Amino acid sequence: MLFGRNKKNPIKLVDKGVVEWRYTTCGYCSTGCSIEVGLDQTGTAVASRGVADADVNRGKLCIKGILEHELFRKTAGRGDKPLLRDYRHETFREVSWDAALDKTTAEIKRIQETYGRDAFSIVSTGQIMTEEFYTLGKLARGVMGTNNYDGNTTLCMASAASGYKRSFGSDGPPGCYEDFDHTDCLIAFGSNLPEQHPVIYWRLKEALEKRKFPVIVVDPRVTMFAQMADMHLAITPGTDVVLLNAMAHVILKEGLHKQDYIDAHCADFEAFKTEIERWDPYTASQQCGVDEDTIRNVARLYAKAPKAMSIWTMGINQSTHGSDGVVAINNLNLITGNIGKPGSSSLSITGQCNAMGTREWSSCSGLPGYRVLEKEKDREEISKFWNVDPEFFPKKRGMFMTDILPAIETGQIKGLWLVATNPMTSMPNTSRIRKTLEKLEFLVVQDAYSDVETNQYSHVFLPAAVWAEKEGCFTNTERRVNLIRNVMPPNGESKPDLWIFNALAKRLADGKGPSFPETAEAVFEEMKVLSKGEDRILDISGMSYAKIEAQRGMQWPCREGDETGAQRLYTDGKFQHPDGKAKLIPLAFVDNNERPDDEYPFWLNSGRVVEHFHTRTRTGKVGNANKFSPTPYMEMNPDAAAEVGVSHGGYARLTSKRGEAVVMVQLTQRVSRNMVFIPFHFHDCVNRLTLGLLDPHSRQPAYKQCSVRIEPAADQVAAAAANAAARAY
Repeated sequence: MLFGRNKKNPIKLVDKGVVEWRYTTCGYCSTGCSIEVGLDQTGTAVASRGVADADVNRGKLCIKGILEHELFRKTAGRGDKPLLRDYRHETFREVSWDAALDKTTAEIKRIQETYGRDAFSIVSTGQIMTEEFYTLGKLARGVMGTNNYDGNTTLCMASAASGYKRSFGSDGPPGCYEDFDHTDCLIAFGSNLPEQHPVIYWRLKEALEKRKFPVIVVDPRVTMFAQMADMHLAITPGTDVVLLNAMAHVILKEGLHKQDYIDAHCADFEAFKTEIERWDPYTASQQCGVDEDTIRNVARLYAKAPKAMSIWTMGINQSTHGSDGVVAINNLNLITGNIGKPGSSSLSITGQCNAMGTREWSSCSGLPGYRVLEKEKDREEISKFWNVDPEFFPKKRGMFMTDILPAIETGQIKGLWLVATNPMTSMPNTSRIRKTLEKLEFLVVQDAYSDVETNQYSHVFLPAAVWAEKEGCFTNTERRVNLIRNVMPPNGESKPDLWIFNALAKRLADGKGPSFPETAEAVFEEMKVLSKGEDRILDISGMSYAKIEAQRGMQWPCREGDETGAQRLYTDGKFQHPDGKAKLIPLAFVDNNERPDDEYPFWLNSGRVVEHFHTRTRTGKVGNANKFSPTPYMEMNPDAAAEVGVSHGGYARLTSKRGEAVVMVQLTQRVSRNMVFIPFHFHDCVNRLTLGLLDPHSRQPAYKQCSVRIEPAADQVAAAAANAAARAY
């Protein structure tokens, strides 16, 4: 007899009574998973599942996607009515939409008439639909005329966009996920795919099961990705440019570069070569912490591979050298000829679900469709299309988000409109942001959740619909445009962001200037017209909502008449600079990081965990996601913990030059003795400590490089109570 045979219970999925599945796209990270939300007989969302025939995720979802339907049922903190108060510290009162919008309109007009158009600022998000981004941009640029308009993607993707523009002449990731299936060598810089983008990681693992190739992870911490890699380079924080320059030095010195490709498709090689000669592996090793033999070995692996690709995330971007780090990665790929062919890419892994949409169409950095304010031709084209006087547009872009907030301190900005972004928790140096917001004459917060911390300082709250309570498109990391179909009606009296933008446009425009289509699909059709042109890299004119849904997403460029989009950019070796060539940019390195010293002896690093997203506004309310890490904690090396007297499961006080925070201690060998790691998701914690020096090109803050002092929390009982309060959030 075979014991146990035929006695095991089969796995059974709970029948949740789904009677209809509705197609949409996940609203968390930039992977762009196609998802279906299941509705029961009452129209309640009861389940989520991946779409099997979608190329991005092929039926897979991470824990956040699996639980995403719960966002429609967990209404704690959701905004359901417009709120208004005349003075900041008054109690909010519920008002009608007309009252809230009339008040907002009157304050915008008052501030702009009193102090000038640029005294009222807008900071947007990476979380709304592309059609909504386009409409907000039209309102900001074509009606309000403020030049101080940006998105919170400055906090996560600005360095990637800046680096692409500097190297290639245009933003836009040139590769795709399928490159994993073709590459012969992968280097990941500051990217922890298993926790940041689990489905992209699964795509990589699937490729490795079919065909083995070396995977190299460059990260100060022993992340999950580093643990599975063939090689882990535990780099000193903030020194990626040094490592990349040294790799280029080895490649050029040993003749491993592709001179034919460089001659045909790259400019400024001689100046680049002169700078690279300074960065021999020994010199570089003294700064970046990677030994010289390892630098040589990795450089040779990459250059000798028939096809090689690089990926990166916030470990590169969120640095004082973020834009230079991206350029250095691009340099590496250009000198080895690894751009524009299968398995060869310089691929930024984007953060938010529609960070690409704001880069493409929001007009934050200029005008829609990768047009820029600095070009007269672009200003003329958009002014004619929008029915706006071309002189209404400024001649160059205004402030970035990270410059807008300090400008409040100096009195340059008097009014602020925040759309689905929460600087009280997302910006570095939280205590400074509190004082900054106090100085505003008028603050309007537009968000799906009324309990976001920044709303404590607002005069008007506009409740917005979330994700699949509306319709439109997202663009993912690989430039794939995918569709969000309306699954549920908006919560309470909340409205789609498109409706809010259009309602304000009617009040502010007084019947003049641009027209504003009322439906998302009509806006998309207008964007298609603007995208047309042989010289336009961002061409979506061949797409339609029906085709996008049928194909489970389409990549751009997709020109009129194309049945599907292009997987890769620059396949012909022609770039977006005027001479058609990519630039090899020499990169000097100035070490302006805050480094550990006797008073603050530990590096503080931050990053994501798989179960949470950003500041936990959503995942903190989903019990099955929140239970895995419900409280702020830090990873610390056991030997270092013993030296300062903190214990596993106890509480420690971290102090920087800017503030302090109390967190639970988790002892692990994943971090070195002079470093600690804190997930960035917990409000009123990590960003009380961070430095936030800005990259000179992208103006993105350096969240990853600052120093702290660590000691046991004096009152362990009080610390535990404070963390229990965080769990309640």
